[in-house]
Order: sequence, then structure tokens, then C-alpha cells
Amino acid sequence: MVNKTIRIGTRDSELAFWQAHTVQKQLNDLGYKTEIIAVKSQGDIILDKPLYELGITGIFTKTLDIAMINGQVDIAVHSMKDVPTALPIGIVQAAVLERATTLDILVHKGNLDFLESNGTIATGSLRRQALWWNKYPYHKVVDLRGNVNTRMQKLQHNNWDGAVFAAAGLERINIKPENFINLDWMIPAPAQGAMVVLAMEDDNFTLDALSQLNHIETEICTYIERQFLKTLEGGCTAPIGAIARYNENEDTINFEGVLLSIDGKQKLEIEKVVDISEWKKLGFHSAQEILANGGTELMAEIKKQLKK
Repeated sequence: MVNKTIRIGTRDSELAFWQAHTVQKQLNDLGYKTEIIAVKSQGDIILDKPLYELGITGIFTKTLDIAMINGQVDIAVHSMKDVPTALPIGIVQAAVLERATTLDILVHKGNLDFLESNGTIATGSLRRQALWWNKYPYHKVVDLRGNVNTRMQKLQHNNWDGAVFAAAGLERINIKPENFINLDWMIPAPAQGAMVVLAMEDDNFTLDALSQLNHIETEICTYIERQFLKTLEGGCTAPIGAIARYNENEDTINFEGVLLSIDGKQKLEIEKVVDISEWKKLGFHSAQEILANGGTELMAEIKKQLKK
């Protein structure tokens, strides 16, 4: 094995470290030398503004991209749902790891009576907020920012009834509490539950190493979901959910996608089952159908509201 040490860039949150260590272990098991380097992200520093107000979809990934371009690290490990659909020039997707659960969960305080009355739910995600309001229009939704540990603490210290989290993040660092319910009606964020590793496109040694970690089924499903997202939003944030699942018995892909208005009152959905051979354009065609059925007007309205 060549003696190059692969430097793994990560944010300095507990979940980010968990992800970096997971990739490190897989590379070490293949005989590669590695080193983990923590880089602080702007998204972690600016905690008082909702993410979409920072005017950037990739706030958490940007700092690591810069570190990679500057040659401080060789690879960056991310929750794939945080990564913008357009990567910076020179950076490529080198591996998608096998996906964990895609579920969103509601962490609550032991009493669910509020679901039938006036509850207050916390989330920093436009998608979760809109889907929640679509189902519970009489509830109040408050903004919740920070890494998963910070958000769990804020939930305990506030008088909210509950907060929505991705199950995968809480499971990975063992902080999933007993008081939760699975929100299986909530369509997840595109690529939720998946981890992606980015590298420089001219770094053949590292790309070759990472290609051995790639999980093809997860790569295909997340590609479809992200293509759906990219076709709908064109670079702006919006309440969009998407999930693709491979059915090996039938050799088909099941796809569900949704676009909502910010207040959750409007909901455009699509469901498709296609042969595996048609996966490459599935996300694109599904998004085009939504755009043709009122999605174009809805996206224009969302962009207008977010500019306010």
C-alpha cells in the first residue's frame, strides 16, 4: 500500500466525528493510513439565524470544501442531505456509504395529548415545518438550530411539546431517547440517512481508495432523490421531500416526492414505480411532472417569501 496518509476533514460536532471515524475505520480496514482533522464551520458559529436566511444551502459543507481546495485535508465526510446538489469545481462525490434509516422522529416529553390540541413543535427545517403544518395546521412551529446535541438540550430547556429529528443522527451517537414516535408519514429530505465522502477530482489515489466504500444501491437511490431536488429548486431552499427505494424482488425503484408551500397548505405529491433500467432520469421526470402541475408557480411563491 502506498504510504500516503489520507487526511479526513470533519466538522467538530459529535455526529460529524462519528461519521469521520466510520470512514476512517473502513479505510484502515482496507490498509490505508488516515488522519482526522477537525475544521470549524460557519453554520456551527452562526446559531441565531435560520439556515435558509443565511442564503446558502451548503453552509455546513462550505468550510470543508475550502479546506480541501486549499490542500489542508484530502476528503470530507458529510450527512448527504446537507450537501448542495451542485458541488464546487474540482470536488467530486467519491463514495456514498450504505444508508441508515431514513425516518424522521418526533422526540417528545412523555405526553402526546398536544397532538389533538394546540402543540408547539421545534424544527429548523422548512420541509419538516411544512409537512407538520400540513398535518397539524393548528400547531405552532418554532425554529431550532445547532448540532443534534445542542438541539436535544434546547428541547429539554424550553416549554415545547416536541422536536423533529432524523432518527439516523440520534442513533449514530446513541442519544435517541425513549420518548419518541416514528413519523412514517413524513417524507424525508433527499438523501436522508446517507453519508457521502467528497474528494478532489484529480486525487486518483484517494478516489481509488474511496471507491471501495461505495454502496451502489444507496448511490442510485440518493442520486434519484437529489436529482428531483435539483430539478425543482434550482439552487434555492424549499420544503421538498423525496425517497427512492430499490425493490430487489421486482428489480424496480419506488419513488415518492413532495413539494409544499411554506405554510404547508399546498402539497404537490408524486409516486412512481419504474424498472431499475429507468433510474437515471426518474428524479428529473418526477420533478418535471410536479412543476407542470402547479410546482412552477409554487416555487416562484416560495422564492418570493424567502426573499422577504
